[in-house]
Amino acid sequence: MTFEPVKLKELKINTSNDRHGDLSDEPTAIAWLFNNKEKHMKNLASDIAEQGEIFDPPLVMLQGKDYVVFDGNRRVTCLKLLASPEKAPTKELQEFFENLKSEKKFKVPATITCQKATDNERIDDILFRRHTGSQEGVGQSNWDDRMKRNFIDRTGKAKGITISDEIEKFLEKKDKLPKIGKIPRSTLNRLLSSEKFRNKVGVSFSNGKFEITHDEDVVTNLLQKIANDLASKKIVLGDLWDNKGKIKYLGILEEQQLLPQDIHLKNTTEKGIKKEKKKIKKKIKKALNDQSNLIPSYDYEIIWNKDTDRHREIWEELQFRLRLSEHPNAISVLLRVLMELSVDYCIKTQRVQTHEHDKLSKKIEKVAKHLFEAGKIDKDYHLTLKKLNQKEQLISINTLHKYIHSYDLTPTPMHLRDIWTNISELIVCCLNSKN
Repeated sequence: MTFEPVKLKELKINTSNDRHGDLSDEPTAIAWLFNNKEKHMKNLASDIAEQGEIFDPPLVMLQGKDYVVFDGNRRVTCLKLLASPEKAPTKELQEFFENLKSEKKFKVPATITCQKATDNERIDDILFRRHTGSQEGVGQSNWDDRMKRNFIDRTGKAKGITISDEIEKFLEKKDKLPKIGKIPRSTLNRLLSSEKFRNKVGVSFSNGKFEITHDEDVVTNLLQKIANDLASKKIVLGDLWDNKGKIKYLGILEEQQLLPQDIHLKNTTEKGIKKEKKKIKKKIKKALNDQSNLIPSYDYEIIWNKDTDRHREIWEELQFRLRLSEHPNAISVLLRVLMELSVDYCIKTQRVQTHEHDKLSKKIEKVAKHLFEAGKIDKDYHLTLKKLNQKEQLISINTLHKYIHSYDLTPTPMHLRDIWTNISELIVCCLNSKN
């Protein structure tokens, strides 16, 4: 098995592809792909023309004078039609490929790197592992929703319009685009991959809606600086590969006093801030009511790091794995552990003064006071946290303690949800205390 260049004209679309079974000839096989997968084929062709390449080498085997494609028929089909749009099965598709080739100025390569095989059984073994599911680990293990979300949060790669598209349009309107070089979109998307990072530079891109959240002049100057750093290669993709790199770069911008501050918020009135927090809580409550786990499938915009690996493992068990109806006792214990670990993490990162004999309730009291004085939580929530430390309250830190040590108190899904509603903001603030 080798990887070698093969001329595009020598590649033949497989007329016996497992997608469709035996067909008469190559044009019929191409027509089948568009009859059954037209949207996917168009999207793939657009991506190839945009990127200027394909990312996975087709799997081929020499049969007669041609190399028959056993895996990668869609990719090779798109390349063939970009090279010769007139071979598309309909007039509309011929125009589509002609326009795509012209708009993207895509030069179709004469040769394609392919994975060459010489044995049919070997090809079947490869296809079995690629296309018949995970096979309990033998085959390709597909990502679940959480894994996909992790990838998007790390890279900023998502479907449709991206944050880099919107920023480029914004800077163009302001005549602030880099004078030399283009903004590398993938790098900008990675830097601003989550709402937490976007908020730091004074923008929001929630539910596909782009908006400036802070003073426009301050944000414009900052975005221009970032665009210039990326376009000039002063900052490259490798510098922003993970959250550690992103935080480091944003820290440099903060030292240069370029990041917007709270005084630059567009709506700094207490009424406005309360309104925004109310909207967020409403979304979280809806997500909580719609699912069976303690932590709703809502993006809390936590920036995880190596110091919070254990916290994240517990968080993900509570958010994705343990069902309230089946594991209330395990959930109550893990919630108590997450609470203490998060508070201790905040104490460590923020150097909150505590005593070695302080109980959890006392630590929470001191952390809450610190967060309130730092402007991380408002007056109303600070008061809520004070009430949580009152032992007679049904929803309290003492209740979490009793879930572990009491023989009589049994946790219920409804009660656990109420506790989460009250302490989630504190936990999130603690987990983000280093950023």
